[in-house]
Amino acid sequence: METHRILVVDDEPSVRESLRMVLKDQYHVIQAKSGDEALERIDAEHVEVVLLDIIMPGMDGLEVLERIKQRATTPQVIMLTATKTVKTAVNAMKLGAFDYVTKPFDVEELLLIVDRAVQSAALAREVEALRSEVGIRYKFDNIIGNSRKIQAVLGTVSMVAPLKTTVLITGESGTGKELIARAIHYNSPRLNGPLVTLNCAAIPESLLENELFGHERGAFTDAYTKQLGQFENANDGTLFLDEIGDMQPSTQAKILRVLEQGEFLRIGGTQAINVDVRVIAATSRDLHQGMRDGTFRSDLYYRLNVVAIHLPPLRERKEDIPLLVQHFLTTKIAELAISEKRFSSEALDLLQQYSWPGNVRELDNVVERSLVLSTGNLMVAEDLPQYLVSNDGNPQAVQQAVLRGETRLSDAVDQFELALIRKALAETQYNQTRAAALLGTTRRILKYKIDKLGLTDEVGSVDEEPAGAVQGTRH
Repeated sequence: METHRILVVDDEPSVRESLRMVLKDQYHVIQAKSGDEALERIDAEHVEVVLLDIIMPGMDGLEVLERIKQRATTPQVIMLTATKTVKTAVNAMKLGAFDYVTKPFDVEELLLIVDRAVQSAALAREVEALRSEVGIRYKFDNIIGNSRKIQAVLGTVSMVAPLKTTVLITGESGTGKELIARAIHYNSPRLNGPLVTLNCAAIPESLLENELFGHERGAFTDAYTKQLGQFENANDGTLFLDEIGDMQPSTQAKILRVLEQGEFLRIGGTQAINVDVRVIAATSRDLHQGMRDGTFRSDLYYRLNVVAIHLPPLRERKEDIPLLVQHFLTTKIAELAISEKRFSSEALDLLQQYSWPGNVRELDNVVERSLVLSTGNLMVAEDLPQYLVSNDGNPQAVQQAVLRGETRLSDAVDQFELALIRKALAETQYNQTRAAALLGTTRRILKYKIDKLGLTDEVGSVDEEPAGAVQGTRH
């Protein structure tokens, strides 16, 4: 079992020995008689917790604490203080100390505080390890694709990532916009800061301002405590505003102020809050049309569009499909803990022929579905969804089938409508009212066609408007 290492720093030998005797049964205790020696020990050995005396000749405890906190990886620091210097110990906690204990020590209290500090240090190591793992996951070479279009995207990402420049990512739903935003963040100087993601389309407009900027206590009914908004939560990091094209102009104006001035007001507040946040925005909407319609502010568009990254739909980079399929196979097999499987050449051909209205997200789902439902190690055409096998998502294949006399015109029209409706539903998160508007028809007619084309089970029962925030959706 691992023995946690505790460093005791005190200029009095009797104090160091007393602490060693109390701690030696549970921890590996290291000693230092001065601040300089303590810093040398911390640099030379893996120390998890430091018991640090405040009053020492030469470098005092507060200066040692400040120097410890300047290091990349820091142990938890517990200040040792006499009763008359408790106020100084409290000030030390403001500088980053974990806690303090007073002399003479209560042994049980001391052991309890040290145990909590050890657990906190272990949690900090775990968080750092996870942060490192996430950083590896979102390195550029983990964005799959050798096509010219995706390589051009990666070239832009690599140039813009080290800067604070605002980025606007555009592309259809499911093309990987959030993946690109994460790659920018984790390859930037802000990688150790927070990455906060907010889906603007998933939050009702009446709540969006509060989500972004927070509120003061008493700002409105039920505002019993102060709440920080996502701009404050993202301070010194990155805020990813997904589907910003769905945001109302009144809220857009407040976003523009933060981008231009670096400050905002909480709801009900009078004191400006300053933040240092990099903003990355994404949308599947046509913002140029939004500016013409008056639904998207032109000044915000030009402020966001400092660097534009457009993600091509999967149908425009079909040469990447085999690489993506292999990537999803490897990932899903590991996640699901199932035996190795692969697609037959016929199944792979069908995957490459399909037009993928749901883009990379749809491909990911199809691969997982095939893995789960197939019985053998070789996944064949019959293991794919029926709409892929019948080519109803491939207009070119349908046209050729009609011209060869293999498919009736009426069936081809049904297949074309089916593909369009699927695409519209995917782009609107299966909201039938919005999908009907996108297709230029009414919800009643769309519902009729969904029933007629046999899509009812696939679409399910969807409310007129989204029933709440959609968290963690990948793009």
